[in-house]
Amino acid sequence: MTQQQKIKIVEDLEMLILQKGSQNKVAAEMKSVSAATLSQMRNHNWENIADEMWRKVASYLGTNDKEWVYCSETRNAAELRRIYDEAQRFREVYGIVGPSGHGKTASAKVYEENNRNVINIFCTNYMDERSFLSEVLAKMGKDSAGMTVTKLMGKIVLEVKSKENILFIFNEFDKLNDKVIYLFISLFNELEDDCGMVISATHFLERKIAKGVVLDKMGYREVLSRVGGKFFELEPNNYADTLKICSTNGVTNEEVIRTIYRDSKGDGRRIKRLVNSHKRANNERITV
Repeated sequence: MTQQQKIKIVEDLEMLILQKGSQNKVAAEMKSVSAATLSQMRNHNWENIADEMWRKVASYLGTNDKEWVYCSETRNAAELRRIYDEAQRFREVYGIVGPSGHGKTASAKVYEENNRNVINIFCTNYMDERSFLSEVLAKMGKDSAGMTVTKLMGKIVLEVKSKENILFIFNEFDKLNDKVIYLFISLFNELEDDCGMVISATHFLERKIAKGVVLDKMGYREVLSRVGGKFFELEPNNYADTLKICSTNGVTNEEVIRTIYRDSKGDGRRIKRLVNSHKRANNERITV
């Protein structure tokens, strides 16, 4: 870990602390990183901080990806930004579906970084009720040690009701099991008209909800009702989107962009890989 890399990590850390409001809130969200360690980093007392700890902080901040520039001008980026903004301002609930690589995760992260009171949760298939609620509290900068599910729920409700215009974004919502989905419904019922919520996933979620409604499974009809009876669907990146993404990241040759568009099949992650491959072949600086 070079001195320059550490300086870049600290710069990104300072920006996140400014956005979140306090060092303790940021530390609460990070795994195995204490507020004291962050303080040492910020004060340039680096002698006793292991490279592994620097890598953990860099990974959380996304520092290694900073050379890849998020393109805010694609159709999906604009649509997601509109949905997040409406959900937050008007305390609405929306559902979004689209294939992997269509910008859901990246757009949510950028919106969180640039707006206050945004709680962006990355859902996993190993989350149970307690770990789900603990993650929500951690993102809010609050400790959950030793608390029951009931107390966790109560603390989240109190925190939300004490603030204005909180937005929850639940990424990869389709990975949650039924028990956690039921918990989400209970959370929504407690917070209806108090905050905005956006759930996003692949098309598997839409199919899963539709099947649950047909089978009359508990909770599924209510989830569909909560998102207004439909999911907003993202589109694959078209040529104009690909052109904007490539140009934003330093690739402007039209022939190269046409090749990238053809080979990527509209997948944003594939576009990124192809752009980096082109830069590598031309000895240009690429994303780490």
